[in-house]
Amino acid sequence: MPKFSTSSRGRFIPTLFAIADVALVNIFFGLLCLIFPYLSAQCGTWPLWLLVNLSLLPELWWGLRNAPHRAMQLDAVARQALSDVALHALFFLAALALLRIDCITSGALAVFYAMLTAGFVTMRIVSRAMLKLYRRHGRGYARVVIVGANPTGKRLAEEMARDSGFGYRLLGFFDDACPETFTGRYLGDLETLASFIRRERVQQVFYCRATDGSGRHAAEVLRTADDTGAEFLFVPQLSRYVQRGMELTTIGAMTAMGVRANPLKSLLNRIVKRSFDLAVSSVFLCFYPLVYLPVAAAIKLSSRGPVYFKQERTGYHGRTFKCLKFRTMRSSIDADTRQATAGDPRVTRIGAFLRRTSIDELPQFVNVWRGDMSIVGPRPHMLKHTDDYSKLIDRYMARHAVKPGITGWAQVNGWRGPTDELWKMERRVEADVWYIEHWSLLLDMKIMFRTVLNAMRGESNAL
Repeated sequence: MPKFSTSSRGRFIPTLFAIADVALVNIFFGLLCLIFPYLSAQCGTWPLWLLVNLSLLPELWWGLRNAPHRAMQLDAVARQALSDVALHALFFLAALALLRIDCITSGALAVFYAMLTAGFVTMRIVSRAMLKLYRRHGRGYARVVIVGANPTGKRLAEEMARDSGFGYRLLGFFDDACPETFTGRYLGDLETLASFIRRERVQQVFYCRATDGSGRHAAEVLRTADDTGAEFLFVPQLSRYVQRGMELTTIGAMTAMGVRANPLKSLLNRIVKRSFDLAVSSVFLCFYPLVYLPVAAAIKLSSRGPVYFKQERTGYHGRTFKCLKFRTMRSSIDADTRQATAGDPRVTRIGAFLRRTSIDELPQFVNVWRGDMSIVGPRPHMLKHTDDYSKLIDRYMARHAVKPGITGWAQVNGWRGPTDELWKMERRVEADVWYIEHWSLLLDMKIMFRTVLNAMRGESNAL
């Protein structure tokens, strides 16, 4: 276990990000002056330089007041970087208009903001990766407790533990009593919460209990958090399959919570995703013969049978299609109903290599180009699996609201391979539903990048 250090250094992180933003803006404006020497001659370097920095103040003020959430996803980080660039452009262009400065051309502005966009996005992604690495070494963590020794509290603890880069150090659970079946670290009842927060310097309190009609317990814990200086966070009691982002609104003194619409219900988003699929699959298929020829030869030499394995699987809106794969097994009569398992004698030696490196999935780029699949999405299942699991798992069919993918959020998070126990498929479906409800093009690119990394490392679950 890593030795944990004090987490007080974490309060300096927004300041470091702000310093980095100032440095990037000045570096890129300096480069702009070198690329366009007329700026110094016609506009004067220092007035523009001052204006560029003053236009950064709103973004710095907002960033220092609203530090990024610890568990913010990569696509959200990139979107935040783009909004920061847009905010700077808004104030800078407004200042140029108000001061009637017209010596800077649209071309120079385009170059500056192109550099700034690339710099901000890259810096945010790299700094986030470094910050998560820093936290994985036991530094910059937040000391937290969960109020609620129940399934919701347990799920929250699992999510905190899933990625140590979030930087949560869960000290334990509080509740009126400890259930007999509870396996977490029970710290005591609510009467002992305040003294524990003060003694252990707890920074965040997550309230996961179901509220009664009066909301008395939630109010008491909120008051305790206020009195001890801890941050109070309320976790609603929702099904594990309700994972969409929630939006808060107020009606007078009342707070209402709404569920965001699935992004892929938007026609524009579907067009963007399909265009991306066509562009990537078309480029890949141009080079596909370089992969096909040696793999096909190896498959033919290893066992009798065709190069491709074609299997009917469940696709978009429940429609069936023939999914292509390089054949990795010897032919058998139960190929359409029996899933591969560890040490499966049907898998050939070359097939084991193709599965471990995910090369066997590459023919599915043909499915993508045809429109049966997407590059990223829930993995298509055998028809028997669809029939069986749709009766056993809540919202199983919801995963067919988008086209199936070559890779997906479930796969890059470890939910790949045989589903010999029901809970494994439940976790896979849960990840698939989360992906559908949080889709963005940046998320697709993140999943593709992680898929390539996993393939290079080799995956033990790829049986």
